[in-house]
Amino acid sequence: MNEVEELSKLDMKKLPQLKQLLLDDLHQNVLKNLHLELGTGPVLYLLSPSYAVINPTPNDVINEFIAKKDTCLNYLKEYIIHSLALYSVLLDVNSYFVEQNNYLVLARLRERDSGGRKYEIKFYTHSPMELLTHYEDKIYIGRDFIDLFNFKRKYLGVKELIISVRDQYDVLIEKAQEKLKSPLEYKSFFQEIKELVNELRSESLLILQSLPPYLDLDKLNGKDLIDINAQYRTVNHYLIELRDEVAEFEDLLRRNDEANFVRYVTKYKKDLTNNISYFNIRINGCLTEKIASLKQ
Repeated sequence: MNEVEELSKLDMKKLPQLKQLLLDDLHQNVLKNLHLELGTGPVLYLLSPSYAVINPTPNDVINEFIAKKDTCLNYLKEYIIHSLALYSVLLDVNSYFVEQNNYLVLARLRERDSGGRKYEIKFYTHSPMELLTHYEDKIYIGRDFIDLFNFKRKYLGVKELIISVRDQYDVLIEKAQEKLKSPLEYKSFFQEIKELVNELRSESLLILQSLPPYLDLDKLNGKDLIDINAQYRTVNHYLIELRDEVAEFEDLLRRNDEANFVRYVTKYKKDLTNNISYFNIRINGCLTEKIASLKQ
């Protein structure tokens, strides 16, 4: 874990200036209550919205970072919330749990071997009253990916989501070897999921190559918009097929009392469901709305 070290090296002058964005009440409140989780060495530090170290006891490295980099941390939080507002539906589809927890959201950053440029962020929500006493009871919301040097996302960030689905399947296989009572008993499910994951990855990446990296909806004619919408819908169909197979696997694991492993499958299904919602709301939803507004 090297998030603190990499963020310490950032030259704020080289980062893109964030445009003014009108946030709805959900995103505004989460911004005010956003907790960051940053790693240095083997330790993951939980920071309050005002950057006090909640847990564990801070060392000199994290204290010095916070003292000197509050501008960087302010930028980082705003960047994360803007990304969630434009390129995600994680807060929208989990708004009930977020609001129940007074908008407290944890953002755990993981640097992706990019020299401090790219990060995977896992989001959780938690009751403010029990954050310290029952931290393990946090609710997983989902994951997102940001590039601090390039806010605008190619293909609306779909490529990163698809690659993550494949990567998380590999993690699932590792956990299965550790946690399942008899992994070979579920061989057919793992094989079917693997085939669907590989099909999703190969077919989706081919589709993305045929699409414009960045969409300017005002410059695209009706025919192009309809074609682009159909192509993205096809990607979503692969996700739906995979999610349904994973859900069936999850049900079987629960019936077989595989409690040590099923939670990893549940989290995987959560990521797939989030991706499907992103397509339905942000991609196909927006494209369909644009198409319907055009005159024949």
